[in-house]
Amino acid sequence: MRGRPEHRIDRLVGDVQHGRFERTLSGLTAVAAIVTTAEVYIEHYRASFGNKMMWSPIAVTPPVVVAGIAGVFSRRWAKTALPVASAVYALDGIVGVYYHGRGVARRPGGWRLWTYNLPMGPPIVAPGLMGIVGGMGVLAALLRREGEG
Repeated sequence: MRGRPEHRIDRLVGDVQHGRFERTLSGLTAVAAIVTTAEVYIEHYRASFGNKMMWSPIAVTPPVVVAGIAGVFSRRWAKTALPVASAVYALDGIVGVYYHGRGVARRPGGWRLWTYNLPMGPPIVAPGLMGIVGGMGVLAALLRREGEG
């Protein structure tokens, strides 16, 4: 295949197969954090931010976005700031699972009426998305940069 131009998709697949995905995953982490937090903001706004902890996902997002964007351009940011900010973001998601579970428990009937309170209360698995996005940022730090051997 020498002399033939390589397609971008072939290069991307090759990079992923060889663990060279740091830049792309850093950028994807930043974008996913923005999208996830926008959805969190809308839902917590609908709940009138009734608990001060509802602001925590909003507060932990800017460092992830900055570190993710910087990680696209800087190996140092991708290896230092991004995993720390992403780990905090993921931990905030885990804390959110606890608070959502507590919210279901506080509804009339609590967990005894789980067939009603689970779908009608705060979504238990929704904060897990923050954990996944945070995990993406941590994973990005473990990978090699695209274009390097």
